[in-house]
Amino acid sequence: MPQVQLPIFPVGTTPLTAELAFERREQQVVYFNGHLPVFTHDVGDLATFRFFTSQLIANGTVSQAEIARGFGVPLRTVKRYIKLYREKGAKGFFTPPARRGSPKLTAERLAEAQGLLEQGRSVPEIGREIGVLATTLHKALDDGRLIRPKKKVRRS
Repeated sequence: MPQVQLPIFPVGTTPLTAELAFERREQQVVYFNGHLPVFTHDVGDLATFRFFTSQLIANGTVSQAEIARGFGVPLRTVKRYIKLYREKGAKGFFTPPARRGSPKLTAERLAEAQGLLEQGRSVPEIGREIGVLATTLHKALDDGRLIRPKKKVRRS
């Protein structure tokens, strides 16, 4: 005859379900199945928290509402991260988000700006002529997309 495991958790834990609880211990969050610790992560490690709780939901261990209630997280946020987990898996939580490029400074405008720089024109002048802010051109100079030509030295 099967024996029922009582939901016995260590003192100070917050139950999520009858089998799963968590506790903050110093700078760690520890998850328990009954009295056995099953997972831990740093308090400030949001990516791991989001990944692990999404995995618990996807496996059917807890519901979205139980995570939202237990951790005080908005249900909409929980749903957003379970969607991310289902679409991209674990790597979706640990890869940096894609950054968009500069829509104003296209390859065509970069080439035009580089040509004007080589003619000795100033950055503000070039910006006005091609319709791009001078700060955008300075950023392109700083990160190497535009190269300031070397000044020619006259020898006598």
